[in-house]
Amino acid sequence: MGQSPSRYADPRAGRAGSMQKRVLAGGAVGQFIEFYDFSLYGLTALILATHFFPSGSTFTGLLATFATFGVAFLIRPLGGLFFGALGDRIGRRPVLFITLMGIGLATVGIGLMPSYSAIGLAAPVLLVLCRLVQGFSAGGESVGAPAFVLEHAPLERRGLWLCITIAATALPGVFASGLILWLNIVFGPEGYEQWAWRVPFLLALPLSVFGFWIRSRTEESPEFQQVLRSAEAKEYSPIREAFRTNGGRMVQVALVCGMTALSFYYLAGYFVSFLQTAGGLSRGASLGLNAVIMAILALSTPLAGLISDKVGRRPMLLFGSLGMAVLVIPAFLLITSGNVWAALLGQVVYILPLIIFSSGSATIFVEIFQTKTRFTSAAVSYNVGYALLGGTAPIIGTWLVETTGSLISPGVYLAIYAAIVFLVVRFGGVPETHPLLRNRDAAVPTLINQ
Repeated sequence: MGQSPSRYADPRAGRAGSMQKRVLAGGAVGQFIEFYDFSLYGLTALILATHFFPSGSTFTGLLATFATFGVAFLIRPLGGLFFGALGDRIGRRPVLFITLMGIGLATVGIGLMPSYSAIGLAAPVLLVLCRLVQGFSAGGESVGAPAFVLEHAPLERRGLWLCITIAATALPGVFASGLILWLNIVFGPEGYEQWAWRVPFLLALPLSVFGFWIRSRTEESPEFQQVLRSAEAKEYSPIREAFRTNGGRMVQVALVCGMTALSFYYLAGYFVSFLQTAGGLSRGASLGLNAVIMAILALSTPLAGLISDKVGRRPMLLFGSLGMAVLVIPAFLLITSGNVWAALLGQVVYILPLIIFSSGSATIFVEIFQTKTRFTSAAVSYNVGYALLGGTAPIIGTWLVETTGSLISPGVYLAIYAAIVFLVVRFGGVPETHPLLRNRDAAVPTLINQ
């Protein structure tokens, strides 16, 4: 099945055809919608705690809400296993239609759900059910979209393209924070808390329909079509093949993605509530700071992706993890100071190593695997990392502060994990995956030692 040059340009020339650009747009939109739904839950955690759980202490309600937040991550590996194997057998494109609509419909369900005062215990049960559907679908979407983009991207621009896709995961925080602030202004804090908080959840449906339309205008990559046409494609099991050939690499990817998940979901799912409860800032100030930081993150990530196309993925992982281990505790001291400007500076310091690290992890977690088992291998390892570290980030952060009495204890936890990841990447055999720079892998330790 050949493709015309206008639609599929020479991937080694750094140019892209119209079909490839549509795939990039579809991948970015899908990532935006997935993380919009997940970010929205974190941004409205305090409101959800009052509507869907029995009245009691703020800490108990918030802990229950963050526990429900984590439920979606615990089921993500199962979703990744199911949709990954399906995507490696029948194609990325049909799977991405299913996952996108699953996430959107579950989010709308939260917006339509009656509160605890109306239906009692059925409210938290239904909330958990919606989160399970979100998480199961996201297990496929979160990996399928980057894999789809990678297989269409020019070889010299894979880092840039994947980082554009990943940058779309930061924009939902900006959009959702701005929307929540606007609703607070228009309807007042009381109106927002009573009913207007539902509006952002209901917007997930038209967003999903828009993403569905963009993806309907894409095709599978020639690279994956060749795999589907091969004789062995009808005989092998993607799940068995993934674990047989990629077991060690999957552990490495899970550890690397866990670092991205923990640091990102502190930012997207925890800091808005943390700045209010621990930093003493208002809801408006917390949301405003979150929007600014997410905008900086979204704008900076593609630039870091360009750098990874020049120096490789592994150096970005090394310098990013080392920077996080060193800078995260000073960042938390600023974030919890109670001063708006200090909190802003602290979050800027916090995201600098995150931008560097994520520009490497965004590409390596799909680039490290072969095409025929890429979706399955990446989906399982990515979602295990996100379930263990990302889904638990808000609840562990809340628990650490409550039990230790130290506002920087969540930062200490992240610093320790970042140091572990640095050692794994440096000494654990994590390879350089850039297809044009693999021969430079041996030179990376020299760069670190200089």
